[in-house]
Amino acid sequence: QVQLVESGGGLVQAGGSLKLSCAASGGTFSGYVMGWFRQAPGKEREFVARFRWNGGSTYYADPVKGRFTISRDNAKNTVYLQMNSLKPEDTAVYYCAAGRRLMAVVGRDYDYWGQGTQVTVSS
Repeated sequence: QVQLVESGGGLVQAGGSLKLSCAASGGTFSGYVMGWFRQAPGKEREFVARFRWNGGSTYYADPVKGRFTISRDNAKNTVYLQMNSLKPEDTAVYYCAAGRRLMAVVGRDYDYWGQGTQVTVSS
């Protein structure tokens, strides 16, 4: 059974950095699209970034473009989200997701989800 476990969230000042991790297990992920989403209090879940595990271009939502970087470690079956120049509006619970639909930018296109990790950016 596929499991995704996020870690790395926390409290950081505006302008700071955090690196989130998503450890994937229970499957072979070479054919998957891995995505990051976030949900702030009172707001809908929002797409952040995605990439194809076996290659291909990454894609970022406009609010994070140039500040966030998605990457992977094949040996560890782990996906990362490096977040730089953080802003208070980046405060949210961040979720890792896996699915097989290419170009996926909405939650319903992903089949598996992690439990989320809280990121809080203070001003």
